[in-house]
Amino acid sequence: MNYDILSLQNHPGMMDRAARWFHEKWGIPLAAYRESMAACLTRTGPVPQWYVAVAGGRIIGGLGVIENDFHDRKDLAPNVCAVYTEPDCRCRGVAGALLRHVCADMKARGIDTLYLVTDHTGFYERYGWEFLCMTQGDGEPDLTRLYIHREA
Repeated sequence: MNYDILSLQNHPGMMDRAARWFHEKWGIPLAAYRESMAACLTRTGPVPQWYVAVAGGRIIGGLGVIENDFHDRKDLAPNVCAVYTEPDCRCRGVAGALLRHVCADMKARGIDTLYLVTDHTGFYERYGWEFLCMTQGDGEPDLTRLYIHREA
């Protein structure tokens, strides 16, 4: 499968389309995505950042990097968030490529440790992520898994 991974910081024309795509996948208000993506275009710091995988003009996957992904461990930052691959593109390495890309890009920006909250077990370990602890999601009744990735 041929696709490109684009940083929205380098492709600002993709911002509105990407914001709508993430909103449709996760149900987070569209305005929240637009605000975070606009910040990645105007801030001088490395966070937030947003990335999409594009094949034939279609967004097939994406993820972001934000300070905190709505959990109580505010000391563990920044967080990879909103990892998603379109169902018909799964099991083709898209998510792994996105994860490798974001880790390398953030390392180039001076950040070698990233965190991620997820319900998945076994998936992120394939890409060098390690389970760190359980955390309480904002407004969530159950604890969720928090992972760490250190770029060598």
